[in-house]
Amino acid sequence: MHVLKSPLMLLAVAALLAACSKPAEKTEDIRPVRALVLAGSSVDVAAEFSGEVRARYESRLGFRVPGKIVARKVEVGSTVKKGQVLMQLDPQDLQLSQAQALASLRAAETSRDLADAELKRYRELRRQNFVSQAVLDQRESAYKSAQANVEAARAAYRTQSNQAGYASLSSDIDGVVTAIDAEAGQVVAAGTPVVRVARTDEKEVVFGVPEDKVDELRKLATVKVRLWADPEHPFTGKIREVAPVADPATRTYAFKVSLPSAVTNAKLGMTAVAQFESHSAEPRIKVPLSALYHEKNATSVWIVEQGAVKLVPVTVAGADGNDLIVASGLKAGQTVVTAGVHLLKPGQKVTILGDDVPKAAAK
Repeated sequence: MHVLKSPLMLLAVAALLAACSKPAEKTEDIRPVRALVLAGSSVDVAAEFSGEVRARYESRLGFRVPGKIVARKVEVGSTVKKGQVLMQLDPQDLQLSQAQALASLRAAETSRDLADAELKRYRELRRQNFVSQAVLDQRESAYKSAQANVEAARAAYRTQSNQAGYASLSSDIDGVVTAIDAEAGQVVAAGTPVVRVARTDEKEVVFGVPEDKVDELRKLATVKVRLWADPEHPFTGKIREVAPVADPATRTYAFKVSLPSAVTNAKLGMTAVAQFESHSAEPRIKVPLSALYHEKNATSVWIVEQGAVKLVPVTVAGADGNDLIVASGLKAGQTVVTAGVHLLKPGQKVTILGDDVPKAAAK
């Protein structure tokens, strides 16, 4: 009897378990996606570049004569006035040359005076017919030659006097010292830059622009500039110059934006941000490149409505960086899927990642 009870018990247990188990419920497929709420933008071109405040005019000053620097009168950042001495050379050799030129001038003047006295005597002798006219002509020629030697010696003396004055390097403008390129004790050649002085009355912001933005930004007349030290008070500048050749190191083109003279808080070397904006007549819709869905030579995007997606054909008008400008098919306020577009199907239920759906910037 014990052997017969075992199979019966097993069957009873199996039947009990089968009665307790329930069929698995079919779950709905809901896919997570990232989305963006569209907003119309009237900004056609929008770009920002960081740059540096520089002086429009900066002079690299050097001595007009060679020599050894014996004194430096300024430091980097020193404010200088026109005519103020910046550096000095050893003037000894220049002073000796000046003294030599002065001695030559004195000798020429002495010879001239002697020739003048002889000419006067020979004129008297000729009046008394003691000498011929030819002899008098020789004395007149000797006097003219002596006078020419005096003029040449005087010019040489003035030149050497100027050379001696060049031993002192003076500023030719009111400005600020931006760099020192030589120190006391150094021997420099004529014309070698030793100090840089920048004018402070006219400033500009210089920044680099990538080559794909140069032609587009060159057309804009004005630029909004903000100082990193004072971002709450932007001002408007004008594009003064665009470099014709790219910088060999950065491969960018230098833009120079003139600052208004009323801007007094812009100091040389400050960091500034130049903002370019061009507004279109009609607001434009922009979507990220990742939102596009291509199927059968058609371009579309997925729109989220009431928790489900719908495929909407769109027409692309152009590109703006990583965004695409949509000419038709979308309107502001719609929610567009920006990630996961290739895993969706019409009517697909979706859940948007994140608590808040980001909104496109509207300007």
